[in-house]
Amino acid sequence: MRQPGDAAPRTGLAARVDALLGRPVEYAAAALVLLEVLVLLAGIVARSLGHPLVWSDELATMLFLWLAMLGAVVALRRDEHMRMSALVARARQVWRARLQALSLGASLALLLFVAWPAWQFAHNQQIITTPAMGLSDLWRAAAMPVGIVLMALFALLRLLRECTPRRAVGALALPLLAGLALWWARPGFESLGQLDLLIFLVGIGAGCVLAGIPIAFSFGLAAFSYLALSTQTPLQILVGRMDEGMSHLILLAVPLFVFLGLLIEMTGMARAMVDFLAGLLGHVGGGLSYVLVGAMYLVSGISGSKAADMAAIAPALFPEMQRLGTPKGELLALLAATGAQTETVPPSLVLITIGSVTGVSISALFTGGLLPALVTGLGLCVVIGWRNRRRAGGGAARRERVSRAEVLRLGLVAAPALALPFVIRAAVVDGIATATEVSTLGIVYATAIGLLVYRRFDWRRLVPMLVETASLSGAILFIIGTATAIAWGLTQSGFSGSLAQAMASLPGGGPVFLAVSIPLFVLLGSVLEGIPAMVLFGPLLFPIAQQLGINEIHYAMVVVLSMGLGLFMPPLGVGYYAACAIGRVAPEEGVRPLLGYLAALLAGIVVVAAVPWLSTGFLAR
Repeated sequence: MRQPGDAAPRTGLAARVDALLGRPVEYAAAALVLLEVLVLLAGIVARSLGHPLVWSDELATMLFLWLAMLGAVVALRRDEHMRMSALVARARQVWRARLQALSLGASLALLLFVAWPAWQFAHNQQIITTPAMGLSDLWRAAAMPVGIVLMALFALLRLLRECTPRRAVGALALPLLAGLALWWARPGFESLGQLDLLIFLVGIGAGCVLAGIPIAFSFGLAAFSYLALSTQTPLQILVGRMDEGMSHLILLAVPLFVFLGLLIEMTGMARAMVDFLAGLLGHVGGGLSYVLVGAMYLVSGISGSKAADMAAIAPALFPEMQRLGTPKGELLALLAATGAQTETVPPSLVLITIGSVTGVSISALFTGGLLPALVTGLGLCVVIGWRNRRRAGGGAARRERVSRAEVLRLGLVAAPALALPFVIRAAVVDGIATATEVSTLGIVYATAIGLLVYRRFDWRRLVPMLVETASLSGAILFIIGTATAIAWGLTQSGFSGSLAQAMASLPGGGPVFLAVSIPLFVLLGSVLEGIPAMVLFGPLLFPIAQQLGINEIHYAMVVVLSMGLGLFMPPLGVGYYAACAIGRVAPEEGVRPLLGYLAALLAGIVVVAAVPWLSTGFLAR
């Protein structure tokens, strides 16, 4: 994102072309968000009437990849892809401008590198026919090359608008020359074995992140470098893994919950909820911070996506918390921490994945996940209380106490809004809608409440909200896509098998195995996310834990919480950057306040690991 003090964008032909092409792309992305809502809603209605639409999920999946890629295009055009700019912001203005140009050049270089493999991948998909609609998969897969070419075009236009011609040429030439130099050294890399992982996935990936290159493009450069320079893998495989990571239908909940969050704010539901909660707890120092912890515990897992959970909660609470004086960095840190804290709250997609790949009872995992999340949540509340006692003598983020009658009135006004999480959860539990579809019911409910109860629905804001939804979702999903490519690279390197052998040979039995598992899964969570990590390592490590006498439910809670900690830990944790995007806060603002919450979460994980009863106490005997 552009930093204060940077040179203003240049006007001219590039700006006019950008404006001419940008508006149709934004409208197309907005239309796709709305179309996804209508398709999923039609599927719910038809199924409830006994006439299911067998093609609805197929069409939703096909449209979803287009939404993700066009959303990523809009995010690049608007400079809304997340980046770690702490070092860039501290540089002198001239160097900041150079690094901004390098960021654009590196992003453009990646897009140019993968444009042809993306077309090859899409072309190969044309022989696949969708089962319900009988369409060639090319219609879906074409979103990858089209999106990549459009991103490259808008990156070039931004480079021409924001930089002098000399700086623009240098910004593009530097990564291209670096790529040629690495290609020349390729024979040496092929003989290094798994040391390449350290050079490419850690060195290049982390180096690009710290240099201010957007997170998604940093991950993409790392994965591309590793596959191109140290393996014989065809590069279209990289695009295929990105496609796989961005095409999971469960991730469709991300844009739909983002849009739901914007609707909650626009229709007045957020104001009604915040007024009631602030009246109830606002006189307590940091009261709304406790509300944020409880709200995330309540809605977590409904959507199957942690990013979607955060997107449903943050817009309702952040504006009022900021008005009461809570720093933006603190808000970001707490949102990320609650995302990690609630990883074991059912119905968690990670727990379902564990059950499916290891044979552990999913119902037992759901039962065992409630108390561990409560323990880590109490740890966060301790940090909240301590910080609010220190901040301004305990007077920060505090309202005057309101009367009980006023609290009751505010509660009645807020009741339709407060019912939304229960409506959503009931729809999932009763089988009315899947975890992917349920957000559409929330959208219908919020629209009806806004129109009929609160009488607030600004139709003029609808298109900008849809465009904002597409941009934010594209930024998040493109990170997930490139992170999936990195995960695949780790798999093909043989790293997973080597790790399992090393874990099995540890001395000290079960306690040492648990102690090593915590930092191991923190690291895996920061690189792979929960589901890929469980698919890779669950079948390998759970049998070892069982042989050492560790209850499988207990072990599952420890590793899921540890992965959650890694998922939201900078500089690599993808979940942290999703929280940054949802909260609209620069990543560097949340790092320092996040440390205290991470320490509390780590302490909670240690407690859960040391006390198996917290995970197994309520299991049926």
